Amino acid sequence: MAPDSKNHHTADSLAVSMAGVTFAFNGDPVLRNVNLDILEREFVAIVGPNGSGKSTILKLILGLLHPLSGTVRVFGQPPKRARSRMGYVPQYTFADVQFPVHVLDVVLMGRLGRRGAGLGAYTTRDREAARAALREVDLADLWKRPFSDLSGGQRQRVLIARALVAEPDILLLDEPTASLDSDVAAQLYELLGQMNERMAMVLVSHDLWFVSRYVKRVVCVQKDVQVHDTSDVDESTIGQLCGLGMRMVRHHDSCPGGDCQ
Repeated sequence: MAPDSKNHHTADSLAVSMAGVTFAFNGDPVLRNVNLDILEREFVAIVGPNGSGKSTILKLILGLLHPLSGTVRVFGQPPKRARSRMGYVPQYTFADVQFPVHVLDVVLMGRLGRRGAGLGAYTTRDREAARAALREVDLADLWKRPFSDLSGGQRQRVLIARALVAEPDILLLDEPTASLDSDVAAQLYELLGQMNERMAMVLVSHDLWFVSRYVKRVVCVQKDVQVHDTSDVDESTIGQLCGLGMRMVRHHDSCPGGDCQ
């Protein structure tokens, strides 16, 4: 995003700052000269074709990958030093749902690495925090349920609770509505909107209908990065601006008479 007077922010107001970031896998460029600022308590979506570098941006912010050139800062620090302030929600399809673990156990994993929590040594405070996180995602009654017994939407809420229990200031989500039907996805976005009142949100998504309705800005990724304000464009325009070859997701409540294709 090119700097200008409208988008000039102090370091204290930034959750994420990427400046001149270039990244490559095995010599093949994935991201080129990315400049991106994300504000505290901002809700931003990252969209683009498969293989365009969307998840790579998340991993650079998390510090799981390192740029070939340029800098990444999270709350003014290198990602590794800011990890205690970040929460991460992967696609639930990447989890082994047959692993014999209960809902509360999954959520408690988010406390690992925090002071007072070691492997198999959760404190009373850890358990209270896990119960509170489950209440926030409306799953308090399912804390004893095996994770494998849950629906897709419930599993995704549990993974959000696992991220929340770390008490983050920014939440990074990779395709949180993948494989969810439209009603469940809408409920999940409403939940994220409520959480956005106290933390920044960075979300990778293919669902442009939801993206244009809930988030403030869209980051289009195709090696280069373009940023668009959703107040100025709709989901169709976003798809065109981002050069997306993906299916445009439409839902019954946005299609009068069910005539949308």
